[in-house]
Amino acid sequence: MSGTWSKLQKTLSFRQPPKSPPSSDSKSRPPSAASSSSTFSRFSRSFSSATRSSKRTCAICLGSMKPGNGQAIFTAECSHSFHFSCIANSVKHGNYLCPICRCKWKEIPLMSSFSTDANINNAGRTRVSPLEDNYLDNIPRVPPPVSLPLPEPLHFSDDEPLPSITVDQTSSPSNVHPGSVVLKAFPEYSAVAASNTLSRFAVLVGVRAPPLADNARQRERAPIDLVTVLDISGSMAGSKLTLLKQAVCFVIDNLGPSDRLAIVTFSSGAQRNFLLRRMTEQGRREAAQAVNAISANGGTNIVEGLKKGVRVLEERRERNPVASIVLLSDGRDTYNGDNANQRRSHQDRRSSNATSGPDFLNLLPSAICPRNREALAADQLPTFHVHTFGFGVDHDSSAMHAISDASGGTFSFIETVGTIQDAFAMCIGGLLSVVAQELKLTVRSASHGVDIGSIPSGRYASEISEHGKQGVINIGNLYADEEKEFLVYLSVPSAEINESATKTSLLQITCSYKNNSSEEMVSVEGETVEIRRPPVLSPTDAVISREVDRQINRLAVAEAIAEAQQMAEMGNLEGAQAVLANRRASLLSSVSAQAGDALCSWLDTELTEIRDRMASRERYEQTGRAYVLSGLSSHSWQRATTRGDTTTQIILQGGSSSNSGALGYETPSMVNMISKSQNLSLVNNRVEQVPRPNKTCNLTPKS
Repeated sequence: MSGTWSKLQKTLSFRQPPKSPPSSDSKSRPPSAASSSSTFSRFSRSFSSATRSSKRTCAICLGSMKPGNGQAIFTAECSHSFHFSCIANSVKHGNYLCPICRCKWKEIPLMSSFSTDANINNAGRTRVSPLEDNYLDNIPRVPPPVSLPLPEPLHFSDDEPLPSITVDQTSSPSNVHPGSVVLKAFPEYSAVAASNTLSRFAVLVGVRAPPLADNARQRERAPIDLVTVLDISGSMAGSKLTLLKQAVCFVIDNLGPSDRLAIVTFSSGAQRNFLLRRMTEQGRREAAQAVNAISANGGTNIVEGLKKGVRVLEERRERNPVASIVLLSDGRDTYNGDNANQRRSHQDRRSSNATSGPDFLNLLPSAICPRNREALAADQLPTFHVHTFGFGVDHDSSAMHAISDASGGTFSFIETVGTIQDAFAMCIGGLLSVVAQELKLTVRSASHGVDIGSIPSGRYASEISEHGKQGVINIGNLYADEEKEFLVYLSVPSAEINESATKTSLLQITCSYKNNSSEEMVSVEGETVEIRRPPVLSPTDAVISREVDRQINRLAVAEAIAEAQQMAEMGNLEGAQAVLANRRASLLSSVSAQAGDALCSWLDTELTEIRDRMASRERYEQTGRAYVLSGLSSHSWQRATTRGDTTTQIILQGGSSSNSGALGYETPSMVNMISKSQNLSLVNNRVEQVPRPNKTCNLTPKS
């Protein structure tokens, strides 16, 4: 600092006028008055001159700050200006005060360092700012001023209060109460001979959520509290982090003023970068600033990131109806479980965790991993769903799938760097369209002797009670236009043989759910499922229902994929290929596939893709495992996921099934959000023909 003050003193005396000879008037004045007046005059002239000079001269190096001389100029919040390189070097040594007025700065200038000491990351390569990726490498690069991070509070109870909700009494009932959930049911066959007794007869039961009206989205959908938990370890540096920032900013731009967002990042440790705030215009702007301030370095501590993300939701004072966590990582947890044991090879760790999941699951909070709860509460549903995104070929797909599966979320596989935003778009397209909550589907036997034997419900919890007379499926939240279909297997008794065909009532179907607008529980009753019982069946009676057949195909394909995946993990790729080939042959010969069912065509494409990714051990290790696990996640929850590149493209181009259900489980809201993401990317590619540094989030004002 002594050197800085010396230069400052020189600046203040830089343009002092030369001393003039004493005049005759000065002799008549008292010596003290003359000295005082002369001193004040000289100080005034010196100060005004120095002030003008300080605007043209850097107070640190005393060099000229004339614009156009090829030097960047930094103007601080106190209005004093310096050469950027001079002040950045001063700040690097801990000087956060203005050299002229001693004002303490809230924002400081930082210059990238290209040394190879403290800036070497875990991967052993020099850390480079992601905002400068793909720019001219030989040009000195300077990121924008970065705000100093604020210390975290002991408790995350500093969430922004929710807005007060007022109900418009003038709204019509159709606007206040949107369409209700629709129930449907199809028996496997329309008729069963009266003399026959069946021990396994399938009935397809399904629910479909109402659509969202374009002019009432904020009112009809449930607002969300969303926490993004982002990997910013050293391996994310460069274009990965740049595109991740763009993707998060896309999420920010599409959240509404009733939605709230928090940002958590993790590398060797975890940090809450942005508290849970409403995404008003100001909230979105400040969230984008927090995203742009992120830099990559350090290791990968997924457990700490998830713990902090869960704390944000557990310790909040107020709660939106929907709460979810989005987790993205391109690597493996290097601090917890088997992955922390560096003596084991990468191959051994990958194979051991592929089927059982990571050892660190027992370290996760019970709010996202119910198996870690006490025995009395272990059967409760997870509190917060974690939607995980595995990025690139080096991420731990087994761990990411296990985390999402335990929490009730989905696992998506992002194969290439350019699809991060589209993957996020699909996820939030669903999360921002929840129209029914806490949905339960109930089926009851409608006749004596008709008993419920089993309900294959994937990862949805189901229960059969009253000695097979009732079955309940806990579905939870439904996205707009989303469908869930389940097969209920029954035993059907014989019936009395009459000349005219009688009927047997099989099931009564009801569902209950919470309406978003009224926050009241709504009950919906479906029609009773019946079949005819003629003495003799006609040829048409022996034809299976296409709706039931396509659902049987879906479950059979999912089971075959799971079996093939287990065989691939044990090294039996030939056996896995045989299982998939046999299932594909059965699929193509089915009634629904022969009729050109779109879902069957999609399943055929999926089986072909998986066989290709299991062609060799290397291919399976690189992308096959992640692709398969994301597919199993999608099938088990009947919810769309991003799966590499191929399936996502098929979803966007394939349309929807003409029979029923969505192709690949995507909903209109998801497809619209992906289209929005891709259109935005096309516009940005046209505008930004040359990559530029210091790219920030461009937020579009909401109408």
